[in-house]
Amino acid sequence: MAKGPDAFRTISEAADEVGVAQHVLRFWETRFSFIRPMKRAGGRRFYRPQDVAVLQGLKARLHDDHMTIKDVQKLYRDAGLDRVLRAVPPDVTASLPAEVTEVSVPDPEAPKSALGSAAISPESQMRLRLSLAGLTATKQRLDDLLNQEST
Repeated sequence: MAKGPDAFRTISEAADEVGVAQHVLRFWETRFSFIRPMKRAGGRRFYRPQDVAVLQGLKARLHDDHMTIKDVQKLYRDAGLDRVLRAVPPDVTASLPAEVTEVSVPDPEAPKSALGSAAISPESQMRLRLSLAGLTATKQRLDDLLNQEST
């Protein structure tokens, strides 16, 4: 039985979807701070659909665009995760919530916010958006279960 599009993936399922070996995903976690699968108490990794989309974008940059790890790290630092996600095929990003794919990179010429240097970084914004998308998907699943029980 196939998993639903919102289901979490184990590392082997995520690796199969992305088209790389499991040890490659573990290695990427050490090199890219934006790869953060959920980990259970025993250390098992679970990847949200958004995580898999990010991994697919990363793979496209590294394998298809022949960028080095340092190139992707610099691209991420300079332009944010949005640039990594742009490499993901449209049919994959279409299933993601808008708040995940619409990442804005702050304009360096724009006036500073009232928070000054304490403003949220693009990486933190993306992590918050990914968390919100995961929570929203979980809430929808819970609402669906409650509706099933009440009928």
